[in-house]
Amino acid sequence: MADRTNHDAAATVTAQLAALTQRVRALEDVEAVREVVTAYGPAVDAGDAEAVGRLWTDDAVYDLDLKVFTGREEIVEMVRTAPHQDYLAEGCGHLLDPVHVRVDGDEAVATCHSMLLRRSSDEDSFWVWRVSANRFELVRSEGGWLIRRRTARVLDGRASARELLGRVRS
Repeated sequence: MADRTNHDAAATVTAQLAALTQRVRALEDVEAVREVVTAYGPAVDAGDAEAVGRLWTDDAVYDLDLKVFTGREEIVEMVRTAPHQDYLAEGCGHLLDPVHVRVDGDEAVATCHSMLLRRSSDEDSFWVWRVSANRFELVRSEGGWLIRRRTARVLDGRASARELLGRVRS
């Protein structure tokens, strides 16, 4: 009887450990995805094109309502050239609100708002130039999570931006 009790207790502990391990991995995945997404603003505002590039897959798509950038190299080039370099020279800040993250195996979706603030040198202040809805689709790679696709739509009343935000749970 004691052997049976010990076996049952060991099985319970093993199951609890497996469940705990799974929960910890899920939390770590959410935090890792959040770190990738929130690293974009500081990297792009620093003008660090290589750091921005390291956040994306080789075949990534950045679907900004103004233009679509296809591939990591196009995204890196966006940081290196106008108009982005003009924004940096004038003063700007890319800000994201708290990111909602959903992980499903080796894929994840992060949804948030973003703001691009630009400096007004005449008034020594900043103004909000764009407020956008964002959906980041990420994949797990050998080196960690990478952005496969970012879709951003300005919140100007069109349904496309609201639709992105409305997909937060899907």
